[in-house]
Amino acid sequence: MTSPNATPPGLDPNSADAFAQARELLANAASVAVLTGAGISTDSGIPDFRGEEGVWTKNPDAELYSTIDVYLSSPEVRAAAWNHRATSTMWDAQPNAGHLACVALERQGRLHTLVTQNIDGLHLLAGNSPDQVVEIHGSIRGAMCVACDWTGPIEEVIGRVLVGEADPPCVQCGGILKSTTVLFGQTLPPGAMEAAAKAAFDSDVLLAVGTTLGVTPVNNMVRFASSSGRPVIILNGGPTEMDSLATAVIRGSISEVLPALLA
Repeated sequence: MTSPNATPPGLDPNSADAFAQARELLANAASVAVLTGAGISTDSGIPDFRGEEGVWTKNPDAELYSTIDVYLSSPEVRAAAWNHRATSTMWDAQPNAGHLACVALERQGRLHTLVTQNIDGLHLLAGNSPDQVVEIHGSIRGAMCVACDWTGPIEEVIGRVLVGEADPPCVQCGGILKSTTVLFGQTLPPGAMEAAAKAAFDSDVLLAVGTTLGVTPVNNMVRFASSSGRPVIILNGGPTEMDSLATAVIRGSISEVLPALLA
């Protein structure tokens, strides 16, 4: 059995002191707010967007699928987007040890709120409670019509794509369908940023995991926590835009380091 104080595999050796400091802060915290980004899901086989192997790095046109004005105006873009959704390897992805560490934190009664930028739904699949998770950019696991109030499981629409409907219309009104994700140019879900801000201000510690903290407004969680005197811990594979505001910055493999950090 590994000692809880042992240096975890996957930790950058230069981060050993920061890891020890962060682990003590988290061990003494009664309430922890967690912000996660794409980096927590890469070990589940889901690529990030802008990294070396990122979706948009390898296929710049794919970013068009995520812009609401382009999506609504172009049947070709919608057809490409639905084909991408239907053939995505995301559906085979399973939660990894990083996701399970967040579940363990909740079961300890110490998770204030988990705010995720990810649309993959893996936090919920791992076992975190929906009432403690804010999917601030929505979820790929639902579908919606932009013209009426129809919503449903995305599998219903993907099934139609797989039998030949390239750009399936809404069965209720004939309108345009999209996933229940927030595209560029759309507003965040009602109350999402308010919940994120409350978590940053109210929790004992803010833990940011697997995000470069370059996406606004959710990255303001770090500013909110820092300005209110809360410790901020950043765990990521590389530098982030808010390392200067952190109490401790840790580099390493999230699926290996996060479970040890929260043990």
